[in-house]
Amino acid sequence: MLNASRCPGPVANVYHGLPKDLFTPRAQPGKYLAVLGRISPEKRVDRAIRIALRAGMPLKIAAKVDKPDREYFTQVIEPLLREPSIEFLGEISEPEKNEFLGHAYALLFPIDWPEPFGLAMIEAMACGTPVIAYPFGSVPEVVDIGQTGFIVRDEDEAVKALEKVEGLSRIVCRRVFEQRFSADRMAREYAAVYSYLCEPESTSRMIS
Repeated sequence: MLNASRCPGPVANVYHGLPKDLFTPRAQPGKYLAVLGRISPEKRVDRAIRIALRAGMPLKIAAKVDKPDREYFTQVIEPLLREPSIEFLGEISEPEKNEFLGHAYALLFPIDWPEPFGLAMIEAMACGTPVIAYPFGSVPEVVDIGQTGFIVRDEDEAVKALEKVEGLSRIVCRRVFEQRFSADRMAREYAAVYSYLCEPESTSRMIS
């Protein structure tokens, strides 16, 4: 039985994890930028489009549009889709993510809100695809600068970061994913938390 008295506050921070065989790492970068998730004001897909246009790279957007975000899509995003280098794919299936992310040059994650985690980031890393993200919410904890991508503050920095992506190792990107965001690692850390909470007070220890 868990000892609730042992938890006056947070005990540990366990990051989300994915099965290692869910995504296939690819050593060679693709030629397009990717956006994955949903289209909403806080996800700033409009910002991603401007970054891609300024960088002179194609952008593929695999994202759903929920009913509350339809107005933002219609008024802000649809006019930008007229650019021939911008391709809107809509929502894609889980198996399709593997090809979509694996063949991308980088994932753009230019959010404008305190993202609780950002699953798309580690899905990209699992494919060996680096991430260019804004420093909100969990981003500084998820992205290892110079290994799995870059954290930027504006569109100028994002364009400059894209020039450096080619110097990143997609093999290292995948390795970091396996070390930090695999389902095995997540399970081990949850087991350690539960073990800690079930220990008698007299034998309590801190979780590293």
